Amino acid sequence: MENAFKRKQQICEIGQRVYNKGFAAANDGNITYRLNEHEVLCTPTMHSKGFLKPEDICLIDMEGNQIAGQKKRSSEALLHLQIYKERPDINSVVHCHPPHATAFAIAREPIPQCVLPEVEVFLGDVPISQYETPGGQAFADTIIPLVKKTNVVILANHGTVSWGEDVERAYWWTEILDAYCRMLMLAKSIGRVNYLSADHTRELLDLKEKWGFTDPRNEQEMENCDLCGNDVFRDSWNVAGVERSAFAAPPQAIGRNGTAPASSPSVQPAARVASLGTGVDEQHLVDLITDKVMAAIKGK
Repeated sequence: MENAFKRKQQICEIGQRVYNKGFAAANDGNITYRLNEHEVLCTPTMHSKGFLKPEDICLIDMEGNQIAGQKKRSSEALLHLQIYKERPDINSVVHCHPPHATAFAIAREPIPQCVLPEVEVFLGDVPISQYETPGGQAFADTIIPLVKKTNVVILANHGTVSWGEDVERAYWWTEILDAYCRMLMLAKSIGRVNYLSADHTRELLDLKEKWGFTDPRNEQEMENCDLCGNDVFRDSWNVAGVERSAFAAPPQAIGRNGTAPASSPSVQPAARVASLGTGVDEQHLVDLITDKVMAAIKGK
């Protein structure tokens, strides 16, 4: 009981941070903590995360049935429970609506990689899930193809969900992600986004591995991946409606075996300056200009 009360206090503290950061307006968001194999603490529905008290926190089982608590559990608890079922190594899940990351969720714009060292080490490739109406099992199931290769997911047209060994760690990933999304928007408003080189990115991934953080790009099956090309979750883009628009593809960064992946075409040097933040289809632009030039020559 003492341990449960301590976890309730921690949920309330993180709820206040989520609210104060502007990540959860009004009654948005929900937080859970897994006490054991059968019991999960859960924030109540229709209650501001900025003003939670330990007595407000509910207790539910792994199927979403409420065991204890004066207030009704969050309507989106099934998403949290599905994450716990897929990831027995984690104990807490935080869902909220950080504005900058949620802007990417609404635009369904993939998060550019190989830009900030801290993001490469702590986050890596961040996927966008398929959209489903929040609350049901179909919504919870959208996390299944993604959950084992990341600790944070952008929920299409919704917000973010992140998880970790404890409630503070679960929250960290969302805070890092939203700060990064804001920086990307600011950099693009100035003019362009510069990407790290393949060598520098590999150094960061090696450092990440040394510090004990896993990254699918370091796994055997990802040896041929384009390190900076969002290759880890590229197969999910069509289902989720994700495509590059605001941020063009980065210069290709090859995998550990030194070969270029066929699935991720590189940005040609002549088009690279235009690609750094304009969102323009460079090849289409080149073809259009070529046609205009040839038409002018023939006209003479």
